[in-house]
Amino acid sequence: MKAYLRDKIKIVGIVLGCLLIQSVTLLLYGYELSVVCYILLLCLIFIVIAFLVDYAYFRKKKLQLLELSGMKGLEMSAFPKTVDPFEKEYQHIIELIIKEKNDLEYVLNNSLTDSNDYFTMWVHQIKTPISAMRLLLQTSEQEEKAELEDQLFKIEQYVDMVLQYIRMKESNRDFVFETQNCDEIIKQAVRKYSKSFIRKKITLIYEPVNISTVTDEKWLSFVIEQILSNALKYTSEGGTITITHEWNILVIKDTGIGIATEDISRIFEKGFTGYNGRTDKKSTGIGLYLCKTVCDKLGHTIKIESSVKEGTVVKIGLDSYLTKQ
Repeated sequence: MKAYLRDKIKIVGIVLGCLLIQSVTLLLYGYELSVVCYILLLCLIFIVIAFLVDYAYFRKKKLQLLELSGMKGLEMSAFPKTVDPFEKEYQHIIELIIKEKNDLEYVLNNSLTDSNDYFTMWVHQIKTPISAMRLLLQTSEQEEKAELEDQLFKIEQYVDMVLQYIRMKESNRDFVFETQNCDEIIKQAVRKYSKSFIRKKITLIYEPVNISTVTDEKWLSFVIEQILSNALKYTSEGGTITITHEWNILVIKDTGIGIATEDISRIFEKGFTGYNGRTDKKSTGIGLYLCKTVCDKLGHTIKIESSVKEGTVVKIGLDSYLTKQ
């Protein structure tokens, strides 16, 4: 009602002014006060009825517009019909803007699809020479074989990260939620990095977590592998990586170089490398960003606690869909 009165304030003022002028004029021409009041009353009744009908139309249109403001994928057919020429012009302008937006979205989506298709193809193509290189290394007797294998393993990691980053754009269609044994996923990740543990002489302390949770095996495995990769990267030779649990929380702890306090709040930001990344010169700032994004989509939580020169603790909460074995 307040909005309606603000919109009609000029009209209300004009109507009241006209009634006042009419009443004064009739009195000046000698009409009795009772006659003037009767005429004034009839006019007021008609005006009130007209305003009530107009208010009902205004309220209906206002509610429709409020409903439209919360809609996505707005179409012109959803707008209330109008006979007001100015509103028609505004709706025509909005229609042109929506059409332009849809055209831009179509072009952008096609561009993104082409880019994703290209990079996906590139990732799958580059895996062929990687597989060939690994086969050659298996038959090689070079002294540098261990170092070459390690570098090849890192290449595979970066390629897999690219592929996961691309898949993340359409991850809602890529998820398959099932009850998974977390120990099986952890063991799979540990086996993948077993040579890195041996080469760097890093001790693994693993306590079975005995937890099953409803999750996507492939994506949760990706998160655990990324955490292990970081732990191995920043833990010096002879260090320790511990995998344990705190009831519903998977805990991965290392004795590495740790993370600066001022960097903790930003480590999940896309592209942020922090002090360690600037020192290492090889960090992409994508790994932890993907881990956080994946955990959010899986309904899990991820938290990192760290101190410089004391190591890092990563806690992955599985309580959202937890079932204890």
